[in-house]
Amino acid sequence: MNPEPKAKATTPSGARRAPSRTHPVSATLFRQVYDSPGSLPGATAWVTSDADVRKLEVLLALPEHTIGAPLWVSGDRRDCPSCGRQVSWLDIVASALQGIHDKALISKVILGDQRFVNVEIPDGIAGVVCFSCGGAIEGIRSFKCHNWAYAHGDIARLVLAAGGA
Repeated sequence: MNPEPKAKATTPSGARRAPSRTHPVSATLFRQVYDSPGSLPGATAWVTSDADVRKLEVLLALPEHTIGAPLWVSGDRRDCPSCGRQVSWLDIVASALQGIHDKALISKVILGDQRFVNVEIPDGIAGVVCFSCGGAIEGIRSFKCHNWAYAHGDIARLVLAAGGA
């Protein structure tokens, strides 16, 4: 399973979507990426609150307390510029459910056994809006959990050299 956009070759704005930069990897290679200090770029890093994890479970139609691993976020600012709410995986996932990914895929990535690494560190995760107020959120640089992480630099080259496996 490679988490790619469902049946869309373009972004919501109509721009052509680049090929997936996400690769399934071994647990050993994933651990190297996850433990890398560069896996959470940006000015600050934080963990999604328990209250938002519970809301995320409802959004994904998962039983309460299904998600137990910490859900990390990093970026240039922690809070929504419109309402001040702390940004979390809830905002990222709710935004992704608007035509990019479906609930089953996101649930499988969060809860599954396969580890994934994305080798592209964007200037910001595009298209994220606040779950509470709908305001645009810019500057989210990365997010990770026990089986999803971003890699860049030497670690990204290691993932690519390993063929993603």
